[in-house]
Amino acid sequence: MSLPENPRTKVVSIGPVRFGGGLPAALIAGPCVLEDEETPRRIARELARMARDLPVPLVFKASYDKANRTSVASFRGPGLERGLALLSRIREETGLPLLSDVHEVAQVEPAAAVLDCLQVPAFLCRQTDLLVACGRTGRAVNVKKGQFLAPGDVIHLIEKVRSTGNENVFVTERGASFGYGNLVTDFRAIPRVQAFGYPVVFDGTHSVQQPGGRGDRSGGEREMVPFLVRAAAAAGADAFFLEVHDRPEEARSDGENMLRLADLPALVREIMGLRAALGKA
Repeated sequence: MSLPENPRTKVVSIGPVRFGGGLPAALIAGPCVLEDEETPRRIARELARMARDLPVPLVFKASYDKANRTSVASFRGPGLERGLALLSRIREETGLPLLSDVHEVAQVEPAAAVLDCLQVPAFLCRQTDLLVACGRTGRAVNVKKGQFLAPGDVIHLIEKVRSTGNENVFVTERGASFGYGNLVTDFRAIPRVQAFGYPVVFDGTHSVQQPGGRGDRSGGEREMVPFLVRAAAAAGADAFFLEVHDRPEEARSDGENMLRLADLPALVREIMGLRAALGKA
């Protein structure tokens, strides 16, 4: 596959946040799951404050349902109805655009009534009906690249969304399965997917996840997040996806790979510095 030296991607929009096409990098951030009424609201308020100070265009992310937890006994979240109501309240309080996962076609229409971006989880990224349903809403669609997919296969995911006439689609790189309980990131995937013309977001926190690493739940290496994010910035990622929590040790999902909220501003400044040094916006 022959790659242009500086692949130029389309500009995509999540509400007022725009990235790709040489625009400044954007940030998608928030806790893994809506744990209760107050925690995500508290984190969202702090993220909105950070976004004003940095500045960086920011999209708030949290899941109303974690349908792919390791154990049937694991906490999944408040569910569709209560979760969307809470996300709507977060937008009212902070003004941040919203992103969350959809796991089945029946969730797509009600989710699109609230969310600015519909996210297709990595394990579901080849589900044609789900991708098409998301595309038909006209909302932005984030397709998380499956841990089992080669970069060249991503074009088929994009085309499923584009078949609906929706061009507001992008791909998130989140590592590839390597043996048992480990993920690795091949940073060649960033320019290879960008060569298709669509933006690539790098997920710095799920890329350090250790699937099933704690038996009935996943583990993670939070301390490795900055190293991977810096590498993705150098590789030219259009935006960054970071799950954050002010008390990750108490988080009810993905606590071991979530970035500590207080560490986010310094890391974002490093990202922007790297991009500036490379002549990127």
